[in-house]
Amino acid sequence: MNLSAEWRRLRELDWRELDIKEAGGWPWSLQFGCFLLALGLAFAGMNWYLAAPKLESLEEARQQEQTLLRDYRSKAAGAARLPPLIDQAEALESRLEGLLKLLPDGAEIPSLVDDISKAALDNQLAIDAIRLRAPINQEHYTERPFDIRVRGDYHRIASFLAAVAALPRIVTQHDFTLAPAGNAGELQLSMLARTYSDVEKAAPQGQGGSTR
Repeated sequence: MNLSAEWRRLRELDWRELDIKEAGGWPWSLQFGCFLLALGLAFAGMNWYLAAPKLESLEEARQQEQTLLRDYRSKAAGAARLPPLIDQAEALESRLEGLLKLLPDGAEIPSLVDDISKAALDNQLAIDAIRLRAPINQEHYTERPFDIRVRGDYHRIASFLAAVAALPRIVTQHDFTLAPAGNAGELQLSMLARTYSDVEKAAPQGQGGSTR
């Protein structure tokens, strides 16, 4: 087809009189241009209707992927720390069980008092009193205080205190008082000692009395 003739037809075309029903008689270049325009509009519509929602879903999936990756890294780090934490918990539980075995139950308190008396006698101390006080119930344990008064020289008193600290049951020592006794060089030790019982193992204990 002659391009100059086609160009002339386009120039002579009255655009206001164009009728879509007569599109078959339009110049071929105008038909081709309308075809490209329709094709472009069709592709744009398909992209808007089909591709755009997919792109939004893809972006949401990418954001969700980043969130999941952060959660995975955090949980993976926590899982990596879990075995040492389990080992620490087991070690603490084992240590706690060992400490609980050092706590006397109610029935063992008289035997503990006898052990303290024996420690005093072994160190050649005179026992003025070893007197149990009333038990004090705490949330997780029962506190069992008792007063101790013994007499002797300084070095024997120190050995006695070390022997009490070395007893197989836990005994804490408080409120020490040393005062001269009647004999020259003799001292009287007054102190408050405490032992403790596990609440679950604690048995009813009397108000206490003196061993001397």
